[in-house]
Amino acid sequence: MNNLQNQLNTLRREYSALELDEHSVMKNPLKQFGFWMEQALETKLDDPNAMTLATAGKGGQPDLRIVLLRGFNRDGFSFFTNYNSRKGEELAQNKKACLNFFWPELQRQVRIAGSVSKVPARVSDDYFATRPRDSQIGAWASHQSEKIKDRKVLMDVYLEYTEQFKGITVPRPKHWGGYVLKPVQIEFWQGRASRLHDRILFEKKKDGRWAISRLSP
Repeated sequence: MNNLQNQLNTLRREYSALELDEHSVMKNPLKQFGFWMEQALETKLDDPNAMTLATAGKGGQPDLRIVLLRGFNRDGFSFFTNYNSRKGEELAQNKKACLNFFWPELQRQVRIAGSVSKVPARVSDDYFATRPRDSQIGAWASHQSEKIKDRKVLMDVYLEYTEQFKGITVPRPKHWGGYVLKPVQIEFWQGRASRLHDRILFEKKKDGRWAISRLSP
């Protein structure tokens, strides 16, 4: 254990590959995010659309997990999940949430704060139709976040739904669909040498424009 602790204490990585400047950054954070996402895709990173979603229910205890970004536009950043899951329950109690992208190969992070709402049913229907059939059936079989005895219980239910939907299109469960996070703050973090990182913050103003600031690392 002491050896592990020593290793953790001495882990170091110098950041110096790229830089970010408040004068050259795009004035619209969604365009800047799109530019960075395109670079992440071009670099062929593993799961570049993976993002940490942080929520907190009425009790105030923060909770987080990894979800996948499935789209973004001026309305916000969208993802899909089980509405009855823990995250779904927490979002029903407290619509404020945060997202975080981390691309270590590019030495970059993006933090996004805002409020979350459900996407229209037709949007969830359209996306559900693009999922692999096995994943569609999985959405019916999983009572996400609920305790179960063992994996056999899950697989038995999965096989039941596989038989039920045999030869027909799998409909979207009413308890499954999309959310969109409408941002009020977006921060771009670029790792720099000596831990003097570049941090550019966009804050949404009442008139809809974005104010740009540099934050101390």
